[in-house]
Amino acid sequence: MYETSDFRKNLKIMVEGKPYVIVDFQHVKPGKGNQFTRTKLRNMLTGQNLEVTFKSGEKFEVPNVENKEMNFLYKDDSGFNFMSNETYEQIAMSEEDLGESRYYLTEGLKVVVLFYNEKAVAADVPKAVNLKVANTDPGIKGDRVTGASKPATMETGLVVSVPLHINEGDTLRIDTSTGDYVERVSQK
Repeated sequence: MYETSDFRKNLKIMVEGKPYVIVDFQHVKPGKGNQFTRTKLRNMLTGQNLEVTFKSGEKFEVPNVENKEMNFLYKDDSGFNFMSNETYEQIAMSEEDLGESRYYLTEGLKVVVLFYNEKAVAADVPKAVNLKVANTDPGIKGDRVTGASKPATMETGLVVSVPLHINEGDTLRIDTSTGDYVERVSQK
């Protein structure tokens, strides 16, 4: 059991029967009245954010969560397939479980899979990934307006706004937190 005095960033607690991670917190000691703690929580299952105030001394259960490093193998009819490097155990996750993370998965990518009650519920991808451009309009010679962009569909189905000089087959670094183009990766 945790109390409000145990709060720290990234601590995992149960609130109303759901697992949350503490994003931020502040202990408040007003001149009058009882102490309390303001917290910002993120639901580990849905990713929703929640701001809650708890009375000092409230107790919280420890959720049954575990993070495992796994490699993405492939996508098929059963879903997105991952394998543990330690035990070689394989699991499949659905598009709903992965959410936006599914657009950043490429073969062999290392991800951290979150298990809640021994069921895979989410996957954390790296901060940036390299993806190949599958489809985009060709750049036209002389059409090099500074700051202009065009849509490009990546190999995973993600659509990104890219500069005009990007062509099909180019490998781009994509920021996974925003889904934005960062830079073209040099081909070696």
